[in-house]
Amino acid sequence: MLAVNALVGLLVWAVWAFVWGPRYLDALADHWAVALTMVFGSLVGGGTSEGGGAIAFPVLTKVLDVPADRARVFTFAIQSLGMGAASLSILGSRVPVEGRVILYGSSAGVVGVLTSVVLIAPLVPLPTVRALFTMLLVALAIALALQLRQRGYRRHPRVPRWGAREALLVSGFGLAGGLLSGVAGVGENCVMFLLLVLLFRVSEKVATPTTVVMMTVVSVAAFLAHAFVVGDFTGPVYDYWIASVPVVVVGAPLGAWICTRLTPLTIRVLLFVLIGTEFVSTLLFVPFTPGMALASGGVLIALTLLSVAFVRTTRYAGPGARGAPDAVPAPMAPSAPGVSFRAPGRAADMSGVRNSYLE
Repeated sequence: MLAVNALVGLLVWAVWAFVWGPRYLDALADHWAVALTMVFGSLVGGGTSEGGGAIAFPVLTKVLDVPADRARVFTFAIQSLGMGAASLSILGSRVPVEGRVILYGSSAGVVGVLTSVVLIAPLVPLPTVRALFTMLLVALAIALALQLRQRGYRRHPRVPRWGAREALLVSGFGLAGGLLSGVAGVGENCVMFLLLVLLFRVSEKVATPTTVVMMTVVSVAAFLAHAFVVGDFTGPVYDYWIASVPVVVVGAPLGAWICTRLTPLTIRVLLFVLIGTEFVSTLLFVPFTPGMALASGGVLIALTLLSVAFVRTTRYAGPGARGAPDAVPAPMAPSAPGVSFRAPGRAADMSGVRNSYLE
């Protein structure tokens, strides 16, 4: 599928050249540092559960001195196209994703993020936004560390049991992720990763592309809300976007391809380094008030306790968990065009599932 991604990149470049012309070159000259940042941000966003904002937001706010509210809008704007390109690559390559989770989680996530962008985010102080962003990423790192303890569990190619309980859980977490995303620029991907990997024991090879597609949907909804309802997609943010889009539409699918060539442990180490750097820089450069510290600590503690509870739950564990019943495959849900639920061999055995986005 490298040819498909190259075609998408060329198409976007052609459109950008036709629509913006010399303005694109001017924007790139003025904001080359933002475009360079998105080279790395798009690689991370396309191939991991963090999203491109995990790189863009801290660099913009801590290195380039961009206000947090502008960085948040830019994060949504750039993720809409960058992760959108990665999602097209995922779906076009028929990479296994959990279509039911995308349907229920994204629908609730859109409701949450629209509510948050319009009603909640304007009330949250900007330093709190930066701290909340960091705490969400630290919670993701804790989840990844806890996941290492689950190696005795069988990994599933999809949620092993699906009914009203699971649909409600996915919808509830999707709503919560959307609310967090509207304030911090990330959230939907982080909380859904906790649910899929720690509770449902879904393989990371399925959970990661699933969260990429979901965050694309939520980012598009948030971007449209900022552009047409809040009206703050203007000025420098607009120019950042013009300069960076041709980079991310190539970088995000390329990041997906690169991550399929790395071992899971290598990817985890890279994520731990990125998140650790973000955490330390936040402690050093963000002035914490007592209220900020309380809110940030509360979010981190709540997500950590939730992660621990998920790890201890054996309802969805395979035979590798002590005393846990066999995972019962749910009936195959109808999939959207281009979405594959490939699961060679037994439904609960991930040994045959490939994770190559671009093969």
